[in-house]
Amino acid sequence: MPKVTAEYRAARRDEIIEAALRSFSQRGIQRTSMADVIESSGLSAGAIYGHFAGKKELFAAVAERVLDSRSAELEELGRDGAVPSPGELMASLLGGMSREPFADVVVQLWGDAAIDPDIRSMVQGVFAKLRGILETGLLAWASANPDRVEGDAADWARRAAPVVLGFGPGFLLQRALIDGFDAESYLETLPELLPR
Repeated sequence: MPKVTAEYRAARRDEIIEAALRSFSQRGIQRTSMADVIESSGLSAGAIYGHFAGKKELFAAVAERVLDSRSAELEELGRDGAVPSPGELMASLLGGMSREPFADVVVQLWGDAAIDPDIRSMVQGVFAKLRGILETGLLAWASANPDRVEGDAADWARRAAPVVLGFGPGFLLQRALIDGFDAESYLETLPELLPR
């Protein structure tokens, strides 16, 4: 039997994550079964379970991929020495989230998190990582603009991160539930509302 390379395993894992994203987007997380992911992927059950023990582990991998993409976008935003403002950071983060097929399921996930301790724990982990990503960007902005913040830049970034992050649920909730919600306008207005 030929030896399986690390690259092959990584590609197969990515293929499974893509199938999970499609399934979660079509059915929601709670209504998606591992059988749905298996069917969507076209792979065998053994191939799926060889990478993921179950749906919760698969969800964690999907969330990690989404966070990695957002983190890379934020790094790119400050690539040429530019220090994005708090509003620009959040607009970039939400713009990226809105392009994810998974974004429409997030509101369902929050409802599930309120009653399922396992999902709540996963959601808290995702929010902690998002807050960390934002805090890093906010610290860079506060350090570059010391006259715009009160006190220590790191302390300000730590206090401001959950406040700035709060714009995210408002955006995603309105996008999911309000007919005619103007997501583009929301994202354009964010940098005007937060410090520049």
